[in-house]
Amino acid sequence: MAYLPQAVERSDRYKVKVDEYVQYRRAGYLKVSGLVPAADVERLRAWAIERWEAANPPAQADKAVMTQAGKHTRAHQLHWVDPTAEWGLLHPRILDVLEAIIGPDVLALQTMLFHNPPGTGGQGWHQDSYYITTYPDTLIGAWLALEPADEENGCLWVVPGSHCEPIYPPVNNAYAHVHAANAFEDLHEIENASHLDDSVNTLTQVVRKYPPPIPVPMASGDVLFFDGHLLHRSYPNRTTDRWRRSLVCHYCNARSWVPWNHGASYEGDSANYLHILARGSTHLPFAAPRFGTPVDLYQPSANGAPPPRMMGDVDGNMGMG
Repeated sequence: MAYLPQAVERSDRYKVKVDEYVQYRRAGYLKVSGLVPAADVERLRAWAIERWEAANPPAQADKAVMTQAGKHTRAHQLHWVDPTAEWGLLHPRILDVLEAIIGPDVLALQTMLFHNPPGTGGQGWHQDSYYITTYPDTLIGAWLALEPADEENGCLWVVPGSHCEPIYPPVNNAYAHVHAANAFEDLHEIENASHLDDSVNTLTQVVRKYPPPIPVPMASGDVLFFDGHLLHRSYPNRTTDRWRRSLVCHYCNARSWVPWNHGASYEGDSANYLHILARGSTHLPFAAPRFGTPVDLYQPSANGAPPPRMMGDVDGNMGMG
C-alpha cells in the first residue's frame, strides 16, 4: 500500500515555517511563542494547582510516578491516569509542530508536570536521550510554560548546536548506550548527569566546548521544542513569590523502536505497544489514548499505487518514475 502522508487541515492548525525548521535543525531547539491558546494553558495551570493543593506533596494513589529530588517536586506519566494530562500530551497544536519536524509519524511517550515553587527546582546539564532510548534515535522534548519562566524563577538554559554531540553514556552501564557499543573511538563515559553542581556533573566538560549557554525565557503558552541530544539545564527558582509550572512531554518518530517505559515493566523487547500513536502511522505496535483524546492518524487512500519517486534514466538523468 502506498504511503503518502497528508496533514489534516484545521482552522487552528499551526503550520511550521521553513525558517523554524532550519532553526530547529541548526541549533537543536525551537521556541514557538504563544503556540498553546491562553484558555488551554489556563485549563492546564488550574489542573496543576488542583493536583498540588489536593495534598502536599500530591498523593499518587495511582500508576503515575511522583519524584522528589531534594525539594524539586514533579509528577511523571500522569497521562496514564489522568484525562487532562493526556489532553495536554496530545494537544493538536503541539502535535502540528512535531508532525513537521520529526514526523509525519509521532509517538507520544512521556508527561512530566513540574511545580517548582519558590526556593525549589533546578536540574543540571543533561541530554534527554540519556534517559529515554529510541532506535533510531528520534527523541524530542516539548516544554510548555504554564506561567512565565525567566532567569529568576528557573527557565531553561540551552547550549545551541550541542545537539550534534553524541549521547554520553554513564559509567559502568553497558545497557545505557544510545549508540552501538564500540562504534566510537573516543566517546567517554560521564558521571552525575543532571547534578546541579558543575564540579560533580562531568557533562560540564562537554558544555565548555561551546560558547556560553543562553537562557530561554518563556511566556505562558510558549513551547520550546528541543532535540534529545541538546545539552540543557535549569537553575533553582530564586524568587519568593512566583512558581514556575510547566508541562514537559517527550515524543519520538513512531517508526522508532522504544525499549523504555519509565522504568515500569513491559512485555517483549520494546514498549511501543504502551505508547500513544499521536499522528501518522507505523509498522510497530502502539496504544490508543486511554481517555479518548482525539488524534489524527493516517488514512490510506483508495488508490494503492505507489507515489512517483526520483530515479535515474538510461542517460543518467534524474526524473520522476
